[in-house]
Amino acid sequence: MSTPVPGEPSRPRMGTVHAMLVLGMLEAFGPLSMDLYLPQLPQLAASLGTTEALAQATMSACMIGLGLGQLVAGPLSDRWGRRLPLMVGVAVFAVLSLACALAPNIELLLLARFLQGLAGSAGIVICLAIARDQFEGVELSRMLSLLFLVSGTAPIIAPVVGGQLARIMDWRGIFGVLSAVGVVLLLVVMFALPETLPAAARHGGGLRTLRTHTGAVLRDRLFVAVLCAAAGGGIAFFTYLSMSSFVLQDEFGLSPQSFSLAFAAGALASIVGSQLSRLVVSRWGPLRVYLGGISATLIAATAFLVLALAEVGVAGVVAALIGFMLCSGLGGPNGQTLALAHHGARAGTASALLGMSTFLFGPVLAPVAAGIGGTNAVTMAVTMTAAAAVAAIAAWLFVRPAAAG
Repeated sequence: MSTPVPGEPSRPRMGTVHAMLVLGMLEAFGPLSMDLYLPQLPQLAASLGTTEALAQATMSACMIGLGLGQLVAGPLSDRWGRRLPLMVGVAVFAVLSLACALAPNIELLLLARFLQGLAGSAGIVICLAIARDQFEGVELSRMLSLLFLVSGTAPIIAPVVGGQLARIMDWRGIFGVLSAVGVVLLLVVMFALPETLPAAARHGGGLRTLRTHTGAVLRDRLFVAVLCAAAGGGIAFFTYLSMSSFVLQDEFGLSPQSFSLAFAAGALASIVGSQLSRLVVSRWGPLRVYLGGISATLIAATAFLVLALAEVGVAGVVAALIGFMLCSGLGGPNGQTLALAHHGARAGTASALLGMSTFLFGPVLAPVAAGIGGTNAVTMAVTMTAAAAVAAIAAWLFVRPAAAG
């Protein structure tokens, strides 16, 4: 738990299980927005008469919205409290999911997906700020790992459910399901989530305060170092997310149902990694577990590249991708813990900047890589390996000395 500071207003406390369940459900915005219709991407492209690249761009548009929206939702939660911006974001997400379902062409779908991401960003960034309101240090790392135990089930369930829903509905129906999920999450916020940032702890608002908070966060060497590593990790992850459907189905011949099972196995591996982190972080500390996870992620991405170049077949490729997700889950919660360590009073702003770094660069660079090299296993592997290398270099050269100092 966060240590009380003399003169600081007391904050309502949620029990560990309560926080894990409620925040874990809300953190599922990103995975649900992407993974539920992932098996339908080839069908979406055919339905709208567009290219594979533009179909992938519907994911990029949402991810860019998720990244940019955090820069608004995070600071607003520092000013107005956590609940109000969260409820507004969830409600608008539900409405925009219906707009996606009704989009008559790819251009309007791209716009609706971007706006949907802007709204859904509130769930991601404010949940991280709420966790920082309640916990710190090793306890925060353990809580973030527990949150992933809940939110991480979304990437497992969503593509499997999406693959089965593909039997009875098209991609438009999937977005209708997303709208219903948004309504359910709105009810969760309204009835199960207390306000964790009391009025006395909020800032007065305005651009000057926002600049002050942002400047304080960006002057933290440790935060900036984790930010750079997170950008590399985000590029690697989004490349996996956006290309895997086309690579595994079109290049390796998997059906939507088989692909959804392979993707779910990767998501399950990520959960295993996060829970392994929870078990060892008390002994080894967030920094050592973070460095181990990010180094192992690079090794797994390199293995994927070797197997893709060797053309060993789908089993080897899927195994390498599962290893990549396992290692990513090991390092992730500890990177967030290190980044937020000095920013309890600015948790919303710090979470927003960190989330922007993770969500923004991948959706821009992954389609560029696909446009240059094509949507194939080698292009996917090269991009993931290069991005994982950037993350590992940033972690060892900048995060490690900043945390040690």
